[in-house]
Amino acid sequence: MTLQHPIVHPPQITHPREINHKRLTRNLHELLQELRVTQTGVQILTGFLLTLPFSSRFADLTSVQRHVYLAILCGSVIATGLIVAPVAFHRMLFQRGQRPWIVKNANRAARAGLVCLALTTSGVVWLVFDLVTDPLTAGVAGTLSLLFFGTLWAAVPLVGHRSEPANHSHDH
Repeated sequence: MTLQHPIVHPPQITHPREINHKRLTRNLHELLQELRVTQTGVQILTGFLLTLPFSSRFADLTSVQRHVYLAILCGSVIATGLIVAPVAFHRMLFQRGQRPWIVKNANRAARAGLVCLALTTSGVVWLVFDLVTDPLTAGVAGTLSLLFFGTLWAAVPLVGHRSEPANHSHDH
């Protein structure tokens, strides 16, 4: 009886630059995939806000409500721009060797876009509650909305990840 030994191939040597390129590619694809969900929501919100001045009840808004509406509209447009920016970064710098810049700045734009989206959505909550109830209830609702987004989108991941072991092979 002869024992057959499996053929062992030497490990492939990959250059750090190639590893970094693959990681950057993965990070960019993951970021763009995440933003697809957000882009649709923020674009629908912006489109909805753009139609409000044409509704019959818009004339009944107080001066404060109109100013808040305009701030919300601006916030929604800014959120849209920031959340769509990574796609534009990628398109403008595609195949120019700028992937590290794209990933770093796309991440920054996405984070800023999420902050704007949380502020804008909380502003919409405030405005709707102010129209339907009273200023105090509106303030509470808007504040709770902002706390909800801050907790869910920032505190939970920042605090929650500490209880999980780090997996450095998937660092972003």
